[in-house]
Amino acid sequence: MPVVVASDLDRTLIYSAAALALTMPDARAPRLLCVEVHESKPLSYMTETAAQLLTDLGDEALFVPTTTRTRKQYQRINLPGPQPAYAICANGGHLLVDGETDRDWHARVLARLADECAPLAEVQEHLLRTADPVWVRKHRVAEDLFAYLVVERELLSEEWVKELAVWAENRGWTVSLQGRKIYAVPKPLTKSAAVREVARRTGADLTLAAGDSLLDADLLLAADQGWRPGHGELADAEWTAPAIRALPERGVLAGERILRELLRTVRSPR
Repeated sequence: MPVVVASDLDRTLIYSAAALALTMPDARAPRLLCVEVHESKPLSYMTETAAQLLTDLGDEALFVPTTTRTRKQYQRINLPGPQPAYAICANGGHLLVDGETDRDWHARVLARLADECAPLAEVQEHLLRTADPVWVRKHRVAEDLFAYLVVERELLSEEWVKELAVWAENRGWTVSLQGRKIYAVPKPLTKSAAVREVARRTGADLTLAAGDSLLDADLLLAADQGWRPGHGELADAEWTAPAIRALPERGVLAGERILRELLRTVRSPR
């Protein structure tokens, strides 16, 4: 039986320059591998050690990249190791099989959103109307599934974020603040649902997961075992659960530690 390893990417396995958290002396900093280029510039990194660990993990388990990124954003990433047979994009809205969208899965997701949530247009209009241009830099809609804002974090009104969360809750949506992005996502649009589908299709008897944000909480809770780094929304909230291990490492070294833990667990007798 295969082991499914479903992991968030940004600030879990891969890191922008701003998120690396290289606090050690320069001469002791780890060697880094660039795994994403955007507009001809390097954008995301992992340590070379993490790259080898991910390669080994891909050889011994079914590694499933599980991200809130759109398909286009995900396809910019060039991860080491075997090409994943499955990948989850748009927070579970798209299940990629050998790089192609599974249309049946996407149709099921759309039907559930239509039944259970306020329409995207209503949420988008609310964001455009209430967000202050002083701290908003971009308004974005992802895959016609959810919306997010790119903001100046130091200018952002925390009170506005709280009010938005309450407004969204009453309409079947959830709000998550990750770095410079505020996400508004329909509640049924979850990574965990897509991972369960992968486990069902492959007959997996063990699911492992990792993630750092509130949008990863359902993924971690659905797994048999999960790990979170010492940074991110979940760490800030001191969030935990019985099968979740909270690691102390922060930044790119947390990604390395997470992969070490995943690989060790995959190799352990069950």
